[in-house]
Amino acid sequence: MKGSDMPRYNKTFELSIHDVDLIEEAMRARGRELCRTRRALSEENPAHLESISVIEEDQRENEELLGRLHNQKTFYRPLSQPYVGG
Repeated sequence: MKGSDMPRYNKTFELSIHDVDLIEEAMRARGRELCRTRRALSEENPAHLESISVIEEDQRENEELLGRLHNQKTFYRPLSQPYVGG
């Protein structure tokens, strides 16, 4: 296969606000499920140690993705008066 024949990724996505909300909701639900699964495992049981490591890595990836989604949002700030966050 030549370089130009290689498949390329689509770098432009058209998602609505609703689509992004659904993705975030699903990611939060996944995070809760990972947390429940992690709590069910004991660090004292050597058979659980590898599973715990995999779950904790999945949790980190999940939180990082949620953070990237959050950082791409543009939040409303009034232009006619000073912005006071809270």
